[in-house]
Amino acid sequence: MHIEVAGSGPALVLVHGWAMHGGVFAPLVARLRDRYTLHLVDLPGHGYSREDATPLELDATVAQIAARTPPAIWIGWSLGGLFALRAAATSAQVRGLVMISATPRFVVDDGADGRPWPHAVSPQVFTQFAADLQSDYRSTLDRFLVLDTIGAEHGREELRTLRQQLFARGEPARRVLQQGLSLLDETDLRESLPQLRVPSLWISGRRDRLVPPAGMRAAAALAPNSEFLEIAGGGHAPFLGHADEVAAAIDTFASASSCHSREGWNPATLASPESDEAGSQRRAPSPNPLPQAGEG
Repeated sequence: MHIEVAGSGPALVLVHGWAMHGGVFAPLVARLRDRYTLHLVDLPGHGYSREDATPLELDATVAQIAARTPPAIWIGWSLGGLFALRAAATSAQVRGLVMISATPRFVVDDGADGRPWPHAVSPQVFTQFAADLQSDYRSTLDRFLVLDTIGAEHGREELRTLRQQLFARGEPARRVLQQGLSLLDETDLRESLPQLRVPSLWISGRRDRLVPPAGMRAAAALAPNSEFLEIAGGGHAPFLGHADEVAAAIDTFASASSCHSREGWNPATLASPESDEAGSQRRAPSPNPLPQAGEG
């Protein structure tokens, strides 16, 4: 598995979204590399990991990434958030979690099991993309990029960037793209949220059409010592059009704390629950205490 390393300082592991690769995080790298060492993952079948034999499954992929990276804060965007959240729930390597436009469940649940989840898209969204991949690969990928950026304040610029990045490291394997869509359609990690032993930051774009802010807010409320940030003009890729704001939030989250030692983090230092000047909103941190080292 290809993992690019950039910068110097405490470690961050960044996991990209569906059909992309680690290069998509260039705006964050430019803003964080002077203070952090960024480990930029190309998931199996994507980017420079196109020939990697690791199955695109949560546990197998997380194990491979954890084996090749130091203890770190994990940052996951969209599909990458499922891997980051799974790692935070299962691996002692993870010192903190940042979810960008990602939730523990990407599709709606009618609550037949008593746990409704309305803050998501219809399952047909991903099943339709899976079907369309078979007949029109490139056009289907482009439609997904449009969905990533539609409605965002800087949507045109973001779409241009995503189109430039899409095949910059070669075409992602079709088989793996299907597996990724299945993960988005089928994965449900909600039960892991109350048991998280690391602090978490949930960054949402208010104009996101794939992952509604309400879903991220609801997920953050289920996790102990969590913080929710809503970026007013952001879409599904807020780290592109609002890179300064996202990088600053990550920096504050990482440096406000002993995130890297798994103890002593106080989310109240990250933000006020009030709106900032740009109109972005921060939710007050979850009151659930984070177990200190040696507890539990």
